[in-house]
Amino acid sequence: MADNISRIFAAAVAIDPARPLLTWYDDATGERTELSGATLANWVAKTANLMVDEVGAGPGGRAAVLLPPHWQTAAVLLGCWSAGVEVTAAPGEVDALFATVERAAEAAAWSAGEQYALALHPLAAPLREVPAGFTDYVVQVRGQGDHFTPYPFGETLVAEAIDRAGELAIAAGERVLIDVGRNPDPLDWLLAPLATGSSVVLCANLDRDKLADRIAVERVTVPLA
Repeated sequence: MADNISRIFAAAVAIDPARPLLTWYDDATGERTELSGATLANWVAKTANLMVDEVGAGPGGRAAVLLPPHWQTAAVLLGCWSAGVEVTAAPGEVDALFATVERAAEAAAWSAGEQYALALHPLAAPLREVPAGFTDYVVQVRGQGDHFTPYPFGETLVAEAIDRAGELAIAAGERVLIDVGRNPDPLDWLLAPLATGSSVVLCANLDRDKLADRIAVERVTVPLA
């Protein structure tokens, strides 16, 4: 059976559900958020349930994700893919649209059944003010179920991720630090590491004066910065 996104994610979590699978830094704010595989899997399951139960989307559905690299973006992407929903970059009709407040105006280029806004605040704090026509993703997703049986989806993306992991010299079980400013494609910062069972340290607004210490503290084996 060909690999799919849910299988490679589940395999990465199963190595050790308690290990840090995704660690997020934003050097502009000083934020550091560490998610174990189990915690990220819970966010992914809740997002998939949101897509199926609230949006009414499933295999054959489409979603727009107007979000930068971030741990919440990882949950949104993996949740959509778990529900069998394609994430598209082409404006048009979609079942759901996810956007930061700053990009909410871009929703006009899409025809979305449901629209979710994300603040990307530390500790997943809710929005102070929700844009008109949007629902706060963090508030809505917290009430969803903790378990979801994923659909097989994304075999082509997995094949591309495996190839990309080879190009980036990410072997099995690495600890990968990624400057998301230089590597904004989810294929690089999310799927390539997952395809090899690796964990990631995502760095936004990377302060290069902190890089050497961060590599040591986080036990990074592959720095992509």
